[in-house]
Amino acid sequence: MPIYVQHEVLGRIPDVFNAEAIWQAPGLALISRRPLLRDLLERSPREHKGRAATRCFSHVTLMLPQEEVDDDYHLTRGAKARDLAQTLTALHQKDFGDLLGADQVRYDVVGTEALAPGQIEVKFGHAVYLPAADEKILYNVSVSRDSAIWQPVCLIYPNQRLALVGGDPANASFVAQAWPFGAEGAVLIINDGPDAPPIVQMRPKEFFDCRYDARGGYYTIKSTRGGIDELGGSPRLLLKVTRVGPPPQAMRSATPIALSARQPAVAGAAMPAMPAMAPTLAATVPAMAAAKPAVWQSRSGAAAADHRPHQPRGKTRHQRQHGAIDQTAVPISHQPSNQAGESDATYAPISQQRVSLVALALPRLSRYRDTGAAALELPFNSALALCADGDADQAIRFTVNAADELYASTAAGRQRITAPASFAPVDARAIALLAVPAAMAERYCATLCLAQPVAVAVASGARFTFGRSSAMLAALRVLDSPRFLQPGAHLAADAGAASADRIGLSRKAFSFEASPQGFKIGRLAATQALYHLDERMEFVAAIGEAGADAPYLLPAGHHLVAGHYVLRFDA
Repeated sequence: MPIYVQHEVLGRIPDVFNAEAIWQAPGLALISRRPLLRDLLERSPREHKGRAATRCFSHVTLMLPQEEVDDDYHLTRGAKARDLAQTLTALHQKDFGDLLGADQVRYDVVGTEALAPGQIEVKFGHAVYLPAADEKILYNVSVSRDSAIWQPVCLIYPNQRLALVGGDPANASFVAQAWPFGAEGAVLIINDGPDAPPIVQMRPKEFFDCRYDARGGYYTIKSTRGGIDELGGSPRLLLKVTRVGPPPQAMRSATPIALSARQPAVAGAAMPAMPAMAPTLAATVPAMAAAKPAVWQSRSGAAAADHRPHQPRGKTRHQRQHGAIDQTAVPISHQPSNQAGESDATYAPISQQRVSLVALALPRLSRYRDTGAAALELPFNSALALCADGDADQAIRFTVNAADELYASTAAGRQRITAPASFAPVDARAIALLAVPAAMAERYCATLCLAQPVAVAVASGARFTFGRSSAMLAALRVLDSPRFLQPGAHLAADAGAASADRIGLSRKAFSFEASPQGFKIGRLAATQALYHLDERMEFVAAIGEAGADAPYLLPAGHHLVAGHYVLRFDA
């Protein structure tokens, strides 16, 4: 494998800011003297013909002891470091002028805690590049272990040909903090200019599997030697190369190139043109009038009795546990209009249909601030199924706070996220976060697609109801628990034990009946918002008045949004 980064530590230098002492030792004792910067550049030319050098390296990074650099900044505002770079640049041009061609000589002086007094670390080589003062950024490179928490690694500039990312600071251009492969291997990023996509390869090739995930927009790198990382899984690294600004027209029209199953896994894959970063939800949603906050709406005794299932004596189980009557959080601007539901009679099934929970609609908690809800937290385990917050197998957690901000949390930390995005904290499974349609943006901030949909069979020819008090499809109400809703400092009365379902979902939200033409949907609560999405989860309509006499017809395979739940109705 070629040496992309030449690295050497020079010692016994009394004054680390003395350019002549770093460049070349005085005297003619050539055999006994230690090699200094000039000798290193001479022994490692950029290009050579036979034994004769035809071109030398022109970009050099000098690392000095951090304490020396700090003292220089405190006392002279960094004047000694600037003088050192300028003097070395002049010496470099003087001694290697015939080997530079059109290349500019550039030096950078930085500090590091790894050096002892009197030591200097030198780096130059094919993968060492120092940008010009006015050079704009072409790519941002970041890495992740779980696709949720991304750590910035380096920048790539238009004239920068190579970048080497690894875990060993001595042999790489840039160090990735989340590097899982020890000191072995490195990622080589090849930049052929602004008009061509970058190429990503692993070095050495035979030890790694590097594949581009077009859906996630990043490379997945794994070691072919196996092993177990500190998280108990196979060591892997996700690497993302994001273009700054729109790509040229040639790249936008070009067909993306990616590794196929028949190509060697270790071969370099040209990354397809990276799309511009998706705008935040706030930028895509048109300005709307601020919605009034919500409160827990208590029902009168008579109205509550009409809406309860058959409970001939005493309180319901939830009321016996928490000592409060059933409540629903609705915007204060909406007055509850309770309608008597239909009886839960038993029907003999004729043919089986299926209703599946495929996604969770994440609400805007700012609409319900008076309920005292500070955050909605959704933890997922390594199987990407909802789990308890303290589960040791927790892989990722999504949070919506009272300011409608979205966060993802993993073992690597916590980071704010925006939709659309995709998260793969474990291999072979992913959770997609979709931007909410503009017509639903007043109530919701994003849609979280489940990696494992939950399905329930229903009979055709019979009408059922869906809501907090309905036993039908209760298995799909996965958020019917207080553990997902985090209370704030100023908690409304009786809200501490409130289920997350009480934000946005009525006790009887809607009725449905399977028919040969599709599913007949009836809206049972005037305050219940219902939305129709097609088979691709694109917005179709908001369902207004729809009763038993004039139901709303939902085609098979389409989706219905009620409360937190995105339900797919399949024939």
